Amino acid sequence: MTKPVALITGAGDGLSASLARLFAREGYKVALAARNVDKLSDLAKETGASVHTCDVTYASDVEDLFADIDGPVRVCICHPSSRVRAPLIELDPEDVRQTLMVTAYGSFLVAQEATRVMLTQDDDEAGAKGTVLFTGASAGVKGFPQSAPFAMGKFAQRGLAQSMSRELHPKGIHVAWINIDGAILNPGRTEPADKPDSMLDPDAIAQTYLALVRQGRSAWSEEIAVRPWVESF
Repeated sequence: MTKPVALITGAGDGLSASLARLFAREGYKVALAARNVDKLSDLAKETGASVHTCDVTYASDVEDLFADIDGPVRVCICHPSSRVRAPLIELDPEDVRQTLMVTAYGSFLVAQEATRVMLTQDDDEAGAKGTVLFTGASAGVKGFPQSAPFAMGKFAQRGLAQSMSRELHPKGIHVAWINIDGAILNPGRTEPADKPDSMLDPDAIAQTYLALVRQGRSAWSEEIAVRPWVESF
């Protein structure tokens, strides 16, 4: 039997790497896409993933990406993101444009093509054609000082996910936006000594993505937040 494919766009060595390892262990054929694929060689060897060069801000790149994938795309994770920090009046308009192109427009292009592909697929054992997941952030719920471009991109991404879920859930495609509400303990980062457990474990976050994929369609989530257990709110 052909393995189901889990596609991760904007792949790197942080959360997306944890997602790749988890879905590979769960029997998926993993496809990794990024503008710079040199950084993915070790992860590809570890997970058996295919690697695809793709700039998600170009529709032709996204179309080529899906055309290159062998097998039914059951999971598509829209992970690319761009961020620039500065006081509002000091922001370079071109930097802002690029941030929105990657985070908002790139997410749209990937999600649009994933939807086209999934609508042609037969239902799986659970009655779904596929799952599209967006890696969100608390900036998509509340904007922070000197981070307007990131908030704009994440708010747009969240709106896209909400619109898609209402349109596509009745057609058998599960869509959800995951609010990563906190800093991720990615490789090279360390927690403050006086704040143990204050950062999110990427392997634990990945388990939430898998749980969303496995949800029964009678109770699909369209949005979920993950945050450190020590946080008070």
